[in-house]
Amino acid sequence: MRIVRTDRELRCPRIDATLRADGHDLTLLPEGASEDALAEAVADADLILTCYTAVTARVIAAAPALRGIVKYGVGIDAIDISAAIARDIPVVNIPEYAEKTVAEGAFALLIALTRKLAPLHLAMRADGWAWPEPCWMGSDIAGKTLGLVGVGRIGRSMARMAGAGFGARVLGCNPGMDAETMRSAGVEPRDDLHSMLGECDFVSIHCTLNDTTRGLIGAAELAAMRPGAILINVSRGAIVDEAALLSALRSGHLGGAGLDVFSREPLNRADHPLGPLFDMDNVLLTPHLTFYTAEAMDRLETETLDRCREIIAGRAVTIKSTDPRLRAQTAGVRLQ
Repeated sequence: MRIVRTDRELRCPRIDATLRADGHDLTLLPEGASEDALAEAVADADLILTCYTAVTARVIAAAPALRGIVKYGVGIDAIDISAAIARDIPVVNIPEYAEKTVAEGAFALLIALTRKLAPLHLAMRADGWAWPEPCWMGSDIAGKTLGLVGVGRIGRSMARMAGAGFGARVLGCNPGMDAETMRSAGVEPRDDLHSMLGECDFVSIHCTLNDTTRGLIGAAELAAMRPGAILINVSRGAIVDEAALLSALRSGHLGGAGLDVFSREPLNRADHPLGPLFDMDNVLLTPHLTFYTAEAMDRLETETLDRCREIIAGRAVTIKSTDPRLRAQTAGVRLQ
């Protein structure tokens, strides 16, 4: 088969070596490959593997032999699912490989911000010591309130760490999820996002990006948060109005932010609208890598190869995701 894998910067040596050892013709494209370049590359492709690069309707139309699209990751917002369904081309993601891993990354950002670890580390490197002055005063997580925007697999893992692990009160807003599911995960359900935000010392975003969540956390929602609250986002940058977030941080309304994702990636100091974040002591930035551990990558490669083998063999591909956009598929899939 002819297989195209985008985003070669995310090294997946076992995927690449296995597909080639099985006799397939594998082409690797860089992250950020243009629509033109991808459309040309998939002209005779049977299978597309993608992580970040957009697979648009035009790209799908340019691949008459296409038999499947595998998102080796979770978020599917960059794939035109409707165009694939119209062609009976199954789309699958790998939803379970990093649910605890990403939650650990989110919690690490929260701990680092509450204890001011980044500026303290810089002070230690520069001066050798820091005395207990008011500027270094941290805050506990125990006894505080964490609000979850999205209570899926990753959100529920975050809830266990904060609640059972650290003794925080955990609230959650997730329209469409029944209250009992949330309560069983130690989460107090909330129907109204604005009122929940006002109750929280910390807010962590764990919903998927779709038409209803794009810009979900805007200026009004940020204003509804408690003064001094901390925002964590390890989901998708576009869920937050980033200009409004920058304004809320500059004004001092927010106490801090831990961000692993951005609507425009990669981040940079020179000409990115979020460049000022680099100089804020109460902001922690990571480069979309909360998923990136040895264990998670091993699970990702294993699951991706399993899904590829199903498509290559002509079997129904296993859909483990609860995302309704994937579960709406009827051709060439097996819902689990």
